[in-house]
Amino acid sequence: MVTMDKTYNPDAIEQFWYQTWEKNNYFAPKDGEHSYCIAIPPPNVTGSLHMGHAFQDTIMDALIRYHRMKGLSTLWQTGTDHAGIATQMVVERQLKTQNITRHDLGRDSFIKKVWEWKEHSGGTITNQLRRMGASADWSRERFTLDEGLNEAVNDVFITLYDEGLIYRGKRLVNWDPVLHTAVSDLEVISEEESGHLWHMRYPLADSSNSLIVATTRPETMLGDTAVAVHPEDDRYKHLIGKKVKLPLTDREIPIIADDYVDPEFGSGCVKITPAHDFNDYEMGLRHQLEMINIFTVDAALNDKVPEKYRGLDRYVARKHIVSELEQLGLMEKIEPHRLKVPRGDRSQSVVEPYLTNQWFVKVESLAKPAIAAVENGDIKFVPDNWKNTYFDWMRNIQDWCISRQIWWGHRIPAWYDKDNNIYVGKDIETIRSKYNLADDIELKQDEDVLDTWFSSALWPFSTLGWPKSTPELEKFYPTNVLVTGFDIIFFWVARMIMMGLKFTGKVPFHEVYMHGLIKDSHGIKMSKTKGNVLDPLDLINGIDLESLVNKRTTGLMQPDMAPEIEKITRKDFPDGISAYGTDALRFTFAALATTGRDINFSIKRIEGYRNFCNKLWNAARYVLLNTEGHDCGQKLLDDYEFSSADRWIISRLQQTEKEVIKQMSLYRLDLVAQTIYDFTWNEYCDWYLELTKPILNNENSSVRQLRGTRKTLIRVLEAILRLAHPIIPYITEEIWQRVAPLAAIKGESIMTQPFPIPDDKKINQQAIDEIKWVTQFILGVRQIRSGQNIDPRKSMVVLVTNGSDEDKQRLEKNEHYLTAVGRIESISWLASEANAPESATALVGNMKLLIPMAGLINKDEEIIRLSKEINKKLDEETRLENKLGNENFIQRAPAFVIEKERFKLDEIQSSLGQLKEQLEKIEQL
Repeated sequence: MVTMDKTYNPDAIEQFWYQTWEKNNYFAPKDGEHSYCIAIPPPNVTGSLHMGHAFQDTIMDALIRYHRMKGLSTLWQTGTDHAGIATQMVVERQLKTQNITRHDLGRDSFIKKVWEWKEHSGGTITNQLRRMGASADWSRERFTLDEGLNEAVNDVFITLYDEGLIYRGKRLVNWDPVLHTAVSDLEVISEEESGHLWHMRYPLADSSNSLIVATTRPETMLGDTAVAVHPEDDRYKHLIGKKVKLPLTDREIPIIADDYVDPEFGSGCVKITPAHDFNDYEMGLRHQLEMINIFTVDAALNDKVPEKYRGLDRYVARKHIVSELEQLGLMEKIEPHRLKVPRGDRSQSVVEPYLTNQWFVKVESLAKPAIAAVENGDIKFVPDNWKNTYFDWMRNIQDWCISRQIWWGHRIPAWYDKDNNIYVGKDIETIRSKYNLADDIELKQDEDVLDTWFSSALWPFSTLGWPKSTPELEKFYPTNVLVTGFDIIFFWVARMIMMGLKFTGKVPFHEVYMHGLIKDSHGIKMSKTKGNVLDPLDLINGIDLESLVNKRTTGLMQPDMAPEIEKITRKDFPDGISAYGTDALRFTFAALATTGRDINFSIKRIEGYRNFCNKLWNAARYVLLNTEGHDCGQKLLDDYEFSSADRWIISRLQQTEKEVIKQMSLYRLDLVAQTIYDFTWNEYCDWYLELTKPILNNENSSVRQLRGTRKTLIRVLEAILRLAHPIIPYITEEIWQRVAPLAAIKGESIMTQPFPIPDDKKINQQAIDEIKWVTQFILGVRQIRSGQNIDPRKSMVVLVTNGSDEDKQRLEKNEHYLTAVGRIESISWLASEANAPESATALVGNMKLLIPMAGLINKDEEIIRLSKEINKKLDEETRLENKLGNENFIQRAPAFVIEKERFKLDEIQSSLGQLKEQLEKIEQL
């Protein structure tokens, strides 16, 4: 007999079991006719585990473990993204500490340095995923820059270029002036900041009048090429086609009409800078306006502006321009203004719309079949409403800028001759052959690399071996489901669908499960600058207060925020963070996996699910204590006898299994978790284990009865472990190893066991109704105990009246449960309540329970206790009534605060009524 530790200690079991699973290759797909595959959204190789990763990976792992147990050949395809900009920045920072730049090293040597960093430090997040219990097939781990994926990327680029779907052209892009590269919309964080709105006068060319235009970026006026008004704006109709003098320059620019202009906003006149504003750029195309790029790659002013401004930083130039406009009397007014400021998520620099040569994908023809795939149901979104967001974007899709001006990434397979003719192919030899170029024609490869999202768009099929025709591609593609956050539906989901259909002729996945974003307990986005970030590993392992404060205040972009963040941390976590273990965190994530956009994470939730793990552990200890070394009837086909409680818990198990399977199919992991929690805690632990005691502790129980109950204890616990394993893998494995031999189940791991299959034949409705009646009877007795403050250890006499014949039969059959579990001395039927002594009462259906109070409580002590409680409640009632009667409070407080106070008052008044009624009864004894 191997006894379990008295206390559940996750740290003692989790890493041992993970190493065992991985060593035994349990994560690899097994042979099978039917397959199931999920491709992990590849985390950045520079990354470390955050709450979003941990939440998303819990969902995926639960699905993977569930389908593995269902007998499918299951693959969780894992890997990491080379994360071009992020990785390059990490290595450049390291070089900076040695006073070296990447340009000092040169491209090839710098790339070598990045590979060295990747080999030594790039595995952090995959090891952290292991800590979360991720059962991915690590033997198939891929990297977006590995040889096979690089081949896939080149094949796709070359094919699209040859078909005219990739082109090089001058377009407006988000430009990061610190990183010197174009960045995607996803890499731009726009947050509201305080700024100004400058109202400037542009003199008319043919009169002394002027037009007033407003801008938040006055330095861009030097690149203006028009002023726009609405064509139906009567104030300006007569000016359309005329010109204004552009201040501080010697240029005149036209007044044009465009429906885009809102005549109600400001003066109704809008300055148009096509080379430095995305909306202006579109207007510039419509009206064939000149596009003047006034910035260098550093966001300084270039030689397209008057000489005195050349070389000035954009913000220095702004001050000069504003000052000169004021001196010339052309500054109408300056107003404080709140505006969205776009910053690069890596550099924190304000990005500029910038006109530059870039590579683009023509996506319109790729988008049409991708739209059709969702319209015809080949791909389904869960929840379904996300398809509308997908359609809105896809039906208004713009060409995709795929080039980046950095070194780390997939270098664009394009070469140029001295006349800048473009040749595209996988290498120079292929290009010379493809384009019939002589050996003496000098070729130079494009310096740019591809946007990281380009290689990510190929992830579902490139990781399975494409462009080669591999057995894995045949078996696991299309994948079954993509699990991802709604924030990258455009940047990744849509592009995978387009590329998958284009290059394989199949959708990349059949379903897209869109989950919400993890926020803090107040619904605020987690951010280092807000001091509310939680590290999942801290929740698993625990962290002391000083280490937590140091962690949250180190490396801040705004160091002056450190004191406030320290204050918040000390207030929220005065004792640091306890070690809750992986299973408690996973159960919390599963329970939070609702269909909402925002998911508020509270420490209280993880504390509750840690308690659930403790409950399961203690239940297993009770079961093992009562079954190890005993005859549990596992080898006997029918030589045992089930009690009503046995038949009830077996019936409820079947219903629970059906509900779990149903909700798993709907991706409602929150309802899966709730179903498992309710059955395990409320029915198996709180009721069934108690109901076994009258059998197990009764020397008159027959051998067959003992066998039946022990068999049920073991079998139901073993099924619970398999039900819960996809969500809480570690504790279920640890307990299963002890339970399985007693249940006569063979196998090395719970991972390789089948998921429970419900059997309707085992559902006994009579047993369900009967035990429901038993629990209601006992709850009625407990309600009286609690309400009358009776010592729970005291046995009580119960009188019953108004019962039906069925009640009498149930009482006779189940009296042993009632007396043992309810701590009841005796139960007697009364012909009439009129003959009963002064009693506390409770109803069970129409049947009335009466418990005589004489001798159960000390009347004088109870009167004093109740009187004190009533006075306390009266004081609180008065306080709340005064607060809600205060007009100042009602006018100033938010509606939800007022409602909360009213709810408190209702609760106090309800409680007061019950206490007064209780006091009145006690006084009459």
